Amino acid sequence: MTKNVHTLDVQVLDEYLKSEIDDFKGILESKKFNTGQSNPTYLLNSGEKKYVLRKKPPGKLLPSAHAVDREYRVMKALSNSSVPVPKMLHLCEDDSIIGTIFYLMEFVEGRIFWDPTLPEVNKEQRREIYEETNKTLAALHQIDIKKLNLENFGKPGNYFERQVNRWIQQYRAAETSQYKEVESLIVWLEKNMPKDDGMVSIVHGDYRLYNMIFDPKETQILAVLDWELSTLGHPYADLAYQCMSWYVPKIGITPGLLDADTITLGIPSEEEYVKSYCQKMGISSIPNWSFYLAFGFFRLAGIAQGVYKRSLQGNASADNAKDIGAIVPILGKIAMSIIHKNN
Repeated sequence: MTKNVHTLDVQVLDEYLKSEIDDFKGILESKKFNTGQSNPTYLLNSGEKKYVLRKKPPGKLLPSAHAVDREYRVMKALSNSSVPVPKMLHLCEDDSIIGTIFYLMEFVEGRIFWDPTLPEVNKEQRREIYEETNKTLAALHQIDIKKLNLENFGKPGNYFERQVNRWIQQYRAAETSQYKEVESLIVWLEKNMPKDDGMVSIVHGDYRLYNMIFDPKETQILAVLDWELSTLGHPYADLAYQCMSWYVPKIGITPGLLDADTITLGIPSEEEYVKSYCQKMGISSIPNWSFYLAFGFFRLAGIAQGVYKRSLQGNASADNAKDIGAIVPILGKIAMSIIHKNN
């Protein structure tokens, strides 16, 4: 029988955590979360407490991908800020313990909404939940970087120029087929790069509804998760990435709002959502909006292609990873339709 590449050596891990964390009582149960497409994540139960362990996947990885150490650093820095995050407990950079580096954080009990139409709640709560995500995003983008000692968390200069180049490299490294929609998108992004306006903030990198834990009963966000792609960059990248939901149909790992009756549901339109964000940020509007959306779709295509490539190599974290390859050309097609509509 072939050993599962994501199986933890619980005995070794147990001994290590007892030696590093004062009040750690031992692991009674270890269970891998089936959700999540990138870094393997586990629920550890000690009886008295629950913990979450997040690690790099095994095998050969794309350059700069799966940066769990960066996740740990930014969440540790945000621990006393206006942005809610889980409590960070330990970062292990010794890959001899369980095969890769990992970190441990406290488990946050609450609700995760996987469907952006929010069928679990009523109309009033849907609007409140979207307003809560909007408020938290604006709060993140107004964090004082120097105060949190995160001045070197990203590189200076034009964020989008660097990101477009980076994701082209990531996409090419994971490429398994050539799609004309994605190729057209790459060409358009390189030719329509906006000038650097000097705006810099912490960016989450994957700011979407299912990366947040909400209070079990209220509409308050208790924790924002999955900071693997976080860096210093342009705040509009985060906003556009979340707003992609309004352009995506309800398919695969990217359930969207395109076919939803948002008015009846009580969900704000994309225009309302962007306007609300602008008010919180003290700006009137966002020029070059189609570029930011197109870039978001290309980056998601790059992420999906990476997941699919890892599935072919046998070390993808999610069970449905092999299905994700089919989404890549669809994302390119959506981006090009936005470009043609607005230009």
